[in-house]
Amino acid sequence: MSPTKAASSASRLTLARAMIALLAVVVTAWVQWSPPLATSFLPSEWLRDQFIRMQATEKAENRVVVIDINEASLKAAGPWPWPRERLADLVEKLIGPYEARGVALDLVFPEPGSDGGDQRLAMLAEQGPVVMAQAFDYETRPLPVKVGTIAGGMPATGKPMPVATGFIGNHSGFGRAAHPGNIGFVPDPDGTIRRLPMLTRFDGRQFPTLSLALVQCCSGKPAPAVEGMRRIPFERELSAYTVISASSILDQSVPPAMVAGKLALVGSSSLGLSDRVSTPLDPSTPGMLIHAIQASRLLDEQAGQAPARLPGTAIALAFSLVVALAAAYAFPRLSAVLNVGLLAASAVAWLALAYIVTPHDPDLAAMGPLASILFLLSIAVPYDWQVTQRKSRQLLDTLRQYVAQAVVDELLRRDLKDPLSPQRLDVTTLIADMEGYTHQVESLSMEESGKLTRDFLDCLTRPVIELGGTLDKYTGDGLVAFWGAPLPLEEHADRALDAAGRILKEVQAFSAMREQMGFPKVRVRIGIESGLALAGDFGSSFRSIYTAVGDSVNTASRLEQMAREYPHSVIIGEGTAERAKRHELRFLAERMLRGKEKPTKLFTLAAGENG
Repeated sequence: MSPTKAASSASRLTLARAMIALLAVVVTAWVQWSPPLATSFLPSEWLRDQFIRMQATEKAENRVVVIDINEASLKAAGPWPWPRERLADLVEKLIGPYEARGVALDLVFPEPGSDGGDQRLAMLAEQGPVVMAQAFDYETRPLPVKVGTIAGGMPATGKPMPVATGFIGNHSGFGRAAHPGNIGFVPDPDGTIRRLPMLTRFDGRQFPTLSLALVQCCSGKPAPAVEGMRRIPFERELSAYTVISASSILDQSVPPAMVAGKLALVGSSSLGLSDRVSTPLDPSTPGMLIHAIQASRLLDEQAGQAPARLPGTAIALAFSLVVALAAAYAFPRLSAVLNVGLLAASAVAWLALAYIVTPHDPDLAAMGPLASILFLLSIAVPYDWQVTQRKSRQLLDTLRQYVAQAVVDELLRRDLKDPLSPQRLDVTTLIADMEGYTHQVESLSMEESGKLTRDFLDCLTRPVIELGGTLDKYTGDGLVAFWGAPLPLEEHADRALDAAGRILKEVQAFSAMREQMGFPKVRVRIGIESGLALAGDFGSSFRSIYTAVGDSVNTASRLEQMAREYPHSVIIGEGTAERAKRHELRFLAERMLRGKEKPTKLFTLAAGENG
């Protein structure tokens, strides 16, 4: 090799190493600032959760006390719901003989009580150190939840904060409550509560969370300034909080010193009342403890005792830069084993540093430098192989969102070049949703509505995946799925009909279980049609969306809507009827469907299959 070529090659290698070092830092930055739905989000939160569990202290919290309507209280004072008179007695005893500084009720009363307790509670909420609860909903729903009356609030500022779509408030008798507080939560994508909406914007006004309202109302000092969304500081074990059974307050069997001068939060840990959420400390944490934890931090900030904040993001970026530069210098000079050892030592060093820094920076994504180290570990791999593997990995990750693992394995076996590129295929589309969803959830709590929706979608999804279908999307209380793409399938119509039959059985079993619990019957509507459709990745540069579009897909949607007019759960189009080989279908009628110029023949599953 000539000196000129050698110099040129060395320059290219130096430039490549510099680029690798820069990209390693970029990886850390990407993880740090990636949105909550990005792939880096949950690993970073998982790592922070481990630190929380290791660092949580049992040091007692003596400024906040939790009054628990627990199983013992329900056994001693009667089943839930309690008469409002009893709740008024509880609050009056906390404020009176027990001399609590303030009381927050982690309970919502959408309906008036049948006794005189509402008037007493309303007077306490208007004139006393009492915070009433109201729950905002942050989910996008076809019909927003709006129950009861919203109280309080101030004109919204320009500060970023969560925006509510609905609410469950108290009845109008509590409309003049002086210090209402929000008890709604915004879970992370994995369902865990790690952050609390300290301020919520709704209808042009902003509303404080329950803990902030309690501190504003009753701490005796101005509440500290807060951001709209705040990470919950899980510094103490849950056992560090004093929890007193509500029945012990009612019969005054505990000494007043346990409550005097403290902020009291009244709620329930009873499993029967379903006020439990998943947190890093416990997958079944009573919701009232979340507000107790946040109230403790607000009191710390008032007293100037909150942990000092450290620039965690800057520390992470600086650490990644040092490691990247050290790797760029060392990799050409050390053996592969020593290079791996260097990166392993760097990972251990970062974990030790992150363990110290994480509690002092709520925004730090501790997985960032680890992701950077993993990136550096891959630079010894030939570039072309790396590019190929990255593309293959991204392709598989996208496919696994829509199809069963068996379909992915078959695509790999066939070695298709680009199975996500749009192509015209013969497919069968199945569209299903719950009949009367609004009626089903109008009397349920947010937690119950969410559980109903999840359980119902499980009944729909399981047969689709088990029978090799492609899950296109969820539509609130329903889904869209199809067979025949991305993997061509000769019996796609029969597979869809098989799935419909299984869905009916699953929904029937689910409905029977709910009916035994006193809930209304659950019925599913299903529309199925077959025909040519354009199937492929129709997403953007920001997000991949594998879907199918075409007349047969639209027809399946019309058929699903048509099920409202028939005593049959499944309405099948003539395209599917022509392609089905293993199923006996029953002709229903010819109907004009919206967007069609000719009548469409409608079928359903034969007797013995239709639910």
